[in-house]
Parts: sequence; C-alpha cells; structure tokens
Amino acid sequence: MILECPECRTRYLVPDSAVGVGGRTVRCANCRHSWFQDGPAPAPMPATDVPATAAPSLAASGFAPVGYAPSPITEPITGTPDAGFDAFAHRAPFRPRRNMARVRTIASIAAGLIMLALVGVILWTTAPGLAQQAGFNIGPAQSPLRIVDNPIERRQMTNGSELFAVSGRITNPSSAAQRVPDLRADLRDENGRVVFSWTITPQQRTLPANGAIDFNSAQVDVPASSKRLDLSFVGEAS
Repeated sequence: MILECPECRTRYLVPDSAVGVGGRTVRCANCRHSWFQDGPAPAPMPATDVPATAAPSLAASGFAPVGYAPSPITEPITGTPDAGFDAFAHRAPFRPRRNMARVRTIASIAAGLIMLALVGVILWTTAPGLAQQAGFNIGPAQSPLRIVDNPIERRQMTNGSELFAVSGRITNPSSAAQRVPDLRADLRDENGRVVFSWTITPQQRTLPANGAIDFNSAQVDVPASSKRLDLSFVGEAS
C-alpha cells in the first residue's frame, strides 16, 4: 500500500502487513510527523460476468461493476527514508527549542555582574584614593591612626584678611605600618552645621608602627560664623 504524509506529502510504498488490518501510528522519515494510518481495505471480491444487457443500466446508475479497480498511481514515490530509520518505530516527543533571546539576556546580566564585581575588587585592592574621589567609601570603618594636638590660630593679616591656621600630629599606636589618608577639616557653626571645609594632605603616606608625623594647614577668609573645628580622615565613617 502507499502511505502519504499529510504534512509534507512525502509518499512511501510499504507492504500491507506493515500496517495491519486495524491500522497503526506511523511516522514520516522526512518531516518526523506522526499520524494514525488506517489498515488496507479488504480485498475486492472476484469479478463476475455481467450480462451485456445489464452493463448499460449499471453504467447509467453511476456505480462501477463489481471488481472494478481505479487506475494505478503514476506519480513516482518520493522521500526515501533515512538509512536505518524505522518509520513505524515509537519516538519520544520532541524536546522544546530553547528561547535564545532569553538565554542571551541571562548571559548579558551575568557578564554585567561579573564586571561589577571585578571593578569592586580593583577599587578595593589597588585604587583606594580613586575610589574615594569617585564617592565610594571603601576604607575601614575606623582607622587605627589618631589625630592629637590640634591647636587653632586665628589672626588678622596686614592686608585685612583673617588667617585661620591649624596644626597637629598623626600617630600610629598599632603594631603594624598604616597607610595615612588625607585629613578633612570641617568648620561648624554654633548649631553644628558645616560652614567651611577643606582637605589636608599629609607629609607622608605610610606611617610605621608606633610612629607619628606632624601636619599643618592654613586658610584665609573663613566664615565668621565658624565656631568649631572637626578633623577626620577622608573615607572614615563619621
């Protein structure tokens, strides 16, 4: 019998016994489509002699004589099955195709997170000054260094300007060398609000264990409302 795939119209020539009288599920070797194929029609009854006088009445009724067979199919059979492929063997359902757009989105997010992590590691280990200038507080919550002896001097200069001078010492009471960050000087009014601030650069960046260095700085024409000076290390939690 001849089977024809309802999807791709590929045709196959198979023996009737391969399908059976009751039919069975078959699968196209070309497009992998499955369908239920009915069994072959029962064999026609042997043809009987029909009297010549009865032929016109049968033809006029529109029915073919007993034993009539349609013209054979002249269209060539196409779609040779793959080597070793059983068109009637059971196949598991197709696996769903991956959503490539979703896969690419997840990969982009993962790559972005990895890049952010690498930037954080670089800023933490090799560029603390750059990170502080960019607004990242990556320093310790409290530096072991200490600021002591910070006398303040305010005096009028000959040109009429007021000089505000501050000096002091930075000590390292710890048993290990410490990096010395910049100092931040904040002038506050009587209500504790910052009215003027500036940065003091230390004379050296590394302070040995139990070492100390002096610092001094001066500004002119600071606000007259400034009543208190607060000194802290840049990047240190307030």
